[in-house]
Amino acid sequence: MTLERIKEFIDYKGISIKKFEEIIGYSNGAFASQLKRKRSIGVDKLENILSFFPEINPNWLITGEGNMLLSESENGLGGATRTGIPLVGVEAVAGFGNESFAISQSDVLGNYAVPEFASADFMLPITGDSMEPLYKKGDIIACKILHDATFLQWNKPHILATKEQGLLCKRLKPSAKPQHYLAVSENKEYDPFDIPKNQITGIALIIGLIRLE
Repeated sequence: MTLERIKEFIDYKGISIKKFEEIIGYSNGAFASQLKRKRSIGVDKLENILSFFPEINPNWLITGEGNMLLSESENGLGGATRTGIPLVGVEAVAGFGNESFAISQSDVLGNYAVPEFASADFMLPITGDSMEPLYKKGDIIACKILHDATFLQWNKPHILATKEQGLLCKRLKPSAKPQHYLAVSENKEYDPFDIPKNQITGIALIIGLIRLE
């Protein structure tokens, strides 16, 4: 069954079913329920899966014939490098502010070829609600690492790598406190707060968004 093959691929990737559901836009527990009840999966969901994980062989996914993964020539792999912008999890990009930062191929959940996002360094799924309604849980954002803080764009959404709070998605504004930024959420239930510049190890500008309805 197609659902069982999807589970086989999830196991191959080494990600949880919950993380898989977040990536492709399932509601929490929806895929697990389908798998348990052996229900059919819609064409739209199959298209989403193939979009997020272009290395999957569509023929294998649908019919079970052939190999699970496309060959290097078919999926755009050249040696150890793939084309497109890597989609990664929060843990994989936690240190993106370091000069030695590099994304391991084993951390890549999928790749996107989006000409408008050509300058992006990585793509990341939104997991929280602090930036709703601008960004919703399950949205995919494209991020460009800023190596020089003078290129900050005030009031634009950024991803911050911090020493104490991990990754944060916030609008940045000037702070009344010296050597601080004002971090502002879109969700009004979250109060703005000042964050010391020396607590920030990396800043990336969000340049685009992919949303599945």
